[in-house]
Amino acid sequence: MNIEEQRIRIGQEIADLRKQRGMTQQNVSDKADIKRPHVTRVELGKYNFGFDTLQAIADALDADIRIVPRQ
Repeated sequence: MNIEEQRIRIGQEIADLRKQRGMTQQNVSDKADIKRPHVTRVELGKYNFGFDTLQAIADALDADIRIVPRQ
Protein backbone atom coordinates (compact mmCIF):
# COMPACT_ATOMS: atom_id res chain seq x y z
CA MET A 1 0.00 0.00 0.00
CA ASN A 2 1.48 3.36 -0.97
CA ILE A 3 1.46 6.49 1.20
CA GLU A 4 -1.63 8.00 -0.45
CA GLU A 5 -3.57 4.75 0.04
CA GLN A 6 -2.48 4.69 3.69
CA ARG A 7 -3.70 8.28 4.18
CA ILE A 8 -7.06 7.35 2.67
CA ARG A 9 -7.31 4.22 4.86
CA ILE A 10 -6.51 6.13 8.05
CA GLY A 11 -8.93 8.90 7.09
CA GLN A 12 -11.69 6.35 6.56
CA GLU A 13 -10.95 4.74 9.92
CA ILE A 14 -11.19 8.17 11.57
CA ALA A 15 -14.51 8.87 9.81
CA ASP A 16 -15.89 5.44 10.76
CA LEU A 17 -14.94 5.88 14.42
CA ARG A 18 -16.36 9.42 14.47
CA LYS A 19 -19.69 8.10 13.16
CA GLN A 20 -19.68 5.18 15.63
CA ARG A 21 -19.23 7.74 18.40
CA GLY A 22 -22.20 9.73 17.04
CA MET A 23 -20.02 12.77 16.44
CA THR A 24 -20.05 15.30 13.63
CA GLN A 25 -16.94 16.68 12.00
CA GLN A 26 -17.69 19.92 13.84
CA ASN A 27 -17.73 18.06 17.18
CA VAL A 28 -14.29 16.60 16.41
CA SER A 29 -13.07 19.97 15.19
CA ASP A 30 -14.15 21.69 18.39
CA LYS A 31 -12.64 19.03 20.67
CA ALA A 32 -9.39 18.81 18.68
CA ASP A 33 -9.13 22.60 18.31
CA ILE A 34 -8.66 22.39 14.55
CA LYS A 35 -10.83 23.80 11.78
CA ARG A 36 -13.66 21.61 10.46
CA PRO A 37 -12.46 21.70 6.82
CA HIS A 38 -9.15 20.30 8.10
CA VAL A 39 -11.02 17.34 9.64
CA THR A 40 -12.81 16.83 6.31
CA ARG A 41 -9.52 16.74 4.37
CA VAL A 42 -8.02 14.28 6.89
CA GLU A 43 -11.04 11.97 6.60
CA LEU A 44 -10.88 12.09 2.80
CA GLY A 45 -7.14 11.34 2.79
CA LYS A 46 -6.48 14.59 0.96
CA TYR A 47 -4.19 16.08 3.56
CA ASN A 48 -0.73 15.04 4.68
CA PHE A 49 -1.33 15.59 8.39
CA GLY A 50 1.32 15.56 11.09
CA PHE A 51 1.45 13.57 14.28
CA ASP A 52 0.15 16.47 16.40
CA THR A 53 -2.99 16.72 14.26
CA LEU A 54 -3.50 12.96 14.33
CA GLN A 55 -3.08 12.91 18.12
CA ALA A 56 -5.54 15.79 18.56
CA ILE A 57 -8.14 13.95 16.47
CA ALA A 58 -7.50 10.69 18.35
CA ASP A 59 -7.94 12.51 21.67
CA ALA A 60 -11.19 14.08 20.43
CA LEU A 61 -12.44 10.59 19.54
CA ASP A 62 -11.19 9.10 22.82
CA ALA A 63 -8.95 6.77 20.81
CA ASP A 64 -5.32 5.63 20.78
CA ILE A 65 -2.81 5.70 17.96
CA ARG A 66 -1.07 2.34 17.56
CA ILE A 67 1.44 0.73 15.30
CA VAL A 68 0.54 -2.90 14.65
CA PRO A 69 2.29 -5.59 12.63
CA ARG A 70 1.03 -6.14 9.11
CA GLN A 71 -0.78 -9.36 8.47
